[in-house]
Amino acid sequence: MKRLLNLCIAIIATTIGATAQTNKVVGAAQFNRYAAENKAVPPRQKDEKRVVFIGNSITEFWNHTHPEFFTRNGYINRGIAGQTSYTLLLRFRADAIDLDPTTIVLGIGCNDIAVNDGAPYDEDRTYANIVTMAELAKAHGIKIVLTTILPAASFPWRPEITDAPDKIENLNRRIRAYATAHSIPFADYYTPMVHPGDRALPVTFSDDGVHPNASGYTIMEPVIHSILTKL
Repeated sequence: MKRLLNLCIAIIATTIGATAQTNKVVGAAQFNRYAAENKAVPPRQKDEKRVVFIGNSITEFWNHTHPEFFTRNGYINRGIAGQTSYTLLLRFRADAIDLDPTTIVLGIGCNDIAVNDGAPYDEDRTYANIVTMAELAKAHGIKIVLTTILPAASFPWRPEITDAPDKIENLNRRIRAYATAHSIPFADYYTPMVHPGDRALPVTFSDDGVHPNASGYTIMEPVIHSILTKL
């Protein structure tokens, strides 16, 4: 009887722990962040070209820094600061696919390298998450544009990470190769913005070495806009 009681206690403890972990993951995905805005998006018209930008803080802050880029072109911004490819994958359907876009612009990976979710960085898994989102878009008849991770010599909130430039270049190389192999448009923000010496994001384009400032977004906008215009 005592052994059975201990087993029951262990099962309950495990269930509680698993539930807490699930709640933590769901919370990180922030499903409610754009719930109201998503409901307000009208049905897409027959000839409408609807574009959704989805990603992390670099995407979110773009809308705050240059809102006219989105309003002028009718682009929809669904960036959430701090997110990794894991949490973005969880909300990819709700905040991108379900909006019935013709094109999705995906920019993610920086926070994986910066270990924002606390788990050790695994390039293969991050790459797989990006590929999965590309495949989901394709399965729904949606064009997707893959983008580079921006250069960064380091992350101010993660000073212990000293090899960020190598990790960024390696992941960018794999994303580009995948895009080329599958005829997916690829937006290269990295090349025109990287400082060749230390592979940093120069002060000209960023105030913190990670996030673009107004000048940085001014470099990025024609890169992606030219691709979307062709599509």
